[in-house]
Amino acid sequence: MEPITSARQWIDTLGLRPHPEGGYFRETYRASEVLSPSGLPARFGGERAMCTAIYYLLEASDLSALHRIRQDEVLHFYDGATCIIHVIDPAGTYSKSRLGRNLAHGELPQIMVPGGHLFAMKVAEGGAYTLLGATVAPGFDFADFDMPSRAELIRQFPQHRGLIESLTRP
Repeated sequence: MEPITSARQWIDTLGLRPHPEGGYFRETYRASEVLSPSGLPARFGGERAMCTAIYYLLEASDLSALHRIRQDEVLHFYDGATCIIHVIDPAGTYSKSRLGRNLAHGELPQIMVPGGHLFAMKVAEGGAYTLLGATVAPGFDFADFDMPSRAELIRQFPQHRGLIESLTRP
């Protein structure tokens, strides 16, 4: 088999499908053991798998719109261009990280986004796509996923209006 060199090849080969935040994904692992509600923080409304993992692909023409989940999420770089990760913490502090392989340019092959922090992702300028993995513990459930509207985020964080406009959909 020839090396994969395009987003479409990755999407087709890995069986990825559209994600609500943008990009494409496929769950690759869901722990068979579950944590009961009594063993989880109160922010979780039911049992959760101990851990989940996905493939996630983002094309340069798209964005992973600002969203948050209740759990910490560890992002792992696999292929393609550097991924820029934009984070707004609950207090409104903004930070930016670079997920990739060029450590000399401040990139890291693994980045953790704390639970409850808003984050969005874009392919670095000049890149065609980025392929990454995401590991979540306790395991991801769409009940833990929140993608506030642009208007809601601007009301909450007016100091980041321009950034929010660039990282959300109308």
